[in-house]
Amino acid sequence: MSSPSGWHAATPGVVTLPDGTKVRVRALRRETPDGPDPQLGIYLTGRDPGPRPWPHLWVPWPDFRLPRDPETAPRMVRAAADAARDQRVEIACAGGMGRSGCALAVMAIDAGVPPDQAVGWVRRHLHPRAVETRRQRRWVQSVTPRQP
Repeated sequence: MSSPSGWHAATPGVVTLPDGTKVRVRALRRETPDGPDPQLGIYLTGRDPGPRPWPHLWVPWPDFRLPRDPETAPRMVRAAADAARDQRVEIACAGGMGRSGCALAVMAIDAGVPPDQAVGWVRRHLHPRAVETRRQRRWVQSVTPRQP
C-alpha cells in the first residue's frame, strides 16, 4: 500500500525502508520508468543533472567515488528521506547501484539499520552489488545515525 502521495510498494524500483518509508531508486542512464513522476528527486552525479520537471536536489558525487562534500551529502539525503514520508521521492545515479546504494544505506541507518549492517541491507533490498567500492562501504559505515 502507499500513502496518498507516496509510491505504491509494487512500483518498479521502489524500496521500503525498515520504518515503512518508500523511495524509488533508479539508473539515470535508463528511461524514466512508467508511472507517476516523483515529487522530489535526489541526483548523485559528477555533473549537474540538468532541469527536471519536478523539484530536485543535486549531490555532486563522481562515479565510483565519494561525494565531493562528504558532510553535506548525508544532510541532503536526509532531507530527501524526510520528504519521502509523504511524497514520491526518487534517488538516482548513472547506474542506480553505487552512489544510489550509498544514499539508500544512509536512509536505512536512520530507519534503524546499524551502520555496520547497512550495506548488507541495501544489497538484499536493492541489488547484490550495490555500494560498489570499498571506499563507499567505509563511508557508509562512518555515517552516524541521525539524532532525534
